Amino acid sequence: MVAKDAKIVVVGGAGTMGSSTALHLARRGYTDVRVLDVFQAPSAQSAGNDMNKLISTHYVEGIWGRLAFETWDLWTTDPLFKPFLHATGRLDVASPGSPREAKLRQQYELSRAHPRKHEVAWLSDEEDVRQRAGFLHRADIKDWTGLWVKDAGWVAARDALTAVARELNRLGVKSAFGSAGTFKELMLADDGETCVGVRAADGTEWAADVVIMATGAWTASLIDLQQQCVSKCWQYGHVQLSPDEVAALRDSATVYKSDMGFFMEPSPEGVMKFCNEFEGYTRVKSCQPFDAPAPVSISVPRSHALHPTDTIPAAGAEAIRGVIKTCFPQFAERPLFNTAVCWCADSFDGNWLLCAHPTYKGVVICSGDSGHTFKMLPLVGKYAADLIEGKLSEEDRERWRWRPEQRKSGDTGREGAQPEDLNSLPGWRHDGNGH
Repeated sequence: MVAKDAKIVVVGGAGTMGSSTALHLARRGYTDVRVLDVFQAPSAQSAGNDMNKLISTHYVEGIWGRLAFETWDLWTTDPLFKPFLHATGRLDVASPGSPREAKLRQQYELSRAHPRKHEVAWLSDEEDVRQRAGFLHRADIKDWTGLWVKDAGWVAARDALTAVARELNRLGVKSAFGSAGTFKELMLADDGETCVGVRAADGTEWAADVVIMATGAWTASLIDLQQQCVSKCWQYGHVQLSPDEVAALRDSATVYKSDMGFFMEPSPEGVMKFCNEFEGYTRVKSCQPFDAPAPVSISVPRSHALHPTDTIPAAGAEAIRGVIKTCFPQFAERPLFNTAVCWCADSFDGNWLLCAHPTYKGVVICSGDSGHTFKMLPLVGKYAADLIEGKLSEEDRERWRWRPEQRKSGDTGREGAQPEDLNSLPGWRHDGNGH
């Protein structure tokens, strides 16, 4: 059992999993929690530092169904998070006869039988879709079917992370940013196994009884995860709408199509984000994590905050334009701006890696967000705190444990092909050093 006055350092504490963990620890009465990050909250390297993120309860079975309901309840009841939820509903659509349609139909039947009795509807054809989404009146949706979910929508991601940071400050959580908050290595006792703190890039030594590595897509390049997680990125772009167009789309449902992409309503300022859906990109290069015996070739993020001229591959921009043309042909010729990628850590099986490190005593790994986790901002830290306090259920401990032996060659944690590598794609790099 960790004492309430134990020194706890959360590395990556200005991102999603780190800030949630720090919040739950502080709320439980831990009095010496410190977050470290390269950037102040919300960290410019966090995938959560974004205008908006999807949230839905369309999964009702299994672990993600359970977590979806738990986090939805927190977004709707916790005063810290409630202001940032926009419960607009969701259309999850597919083409007739596709495997995705079959999965959505299964989700629909499970939802109808679920004790929670949350509201869903099956969309059989174009007319059903337009009844739920009149804003798609010009869209090419003649072959769409799918699922409408009431308890869904989007969250104001950056604003929510900022609010958590303010609350951490109010609760007395300490912090260090810049070179003093940049992880260099673990500090070990003479036994070579007991972690006694973190050494930062500028040489600052942060003593700790517990070190939580919640460094998102950067984790595998900082500490050897034995290929349990792979850093991947996805792309997005924005178009500008007029005040009248914003008004017409206010409170509109989110739309997701697994073989196309997704979007949410525009901001009050008229900025509307579009994303295409695909397998993601890697960026393989040589690096040497803290405890790796030699350099390894793994996917390593390239921070947009540190490389602001980076955009997205030319093919990605074309794919995003395809989403816009299909759903809003009236916006098809608008300039696409603020294109960028955000990085996630995909575990090989799509589940979190939330466990004690098998070698270093006092080190907790909090990674493997797998693209599911910003919606879990109010919740994921609860499970990290439960792990530290020895309260995590046996089932969850087994699911999220250190498990490299379970990984099979080719596992990506997602459906579809292996991701392409950014190094082989043109159009995204504009610093004069290659593509």
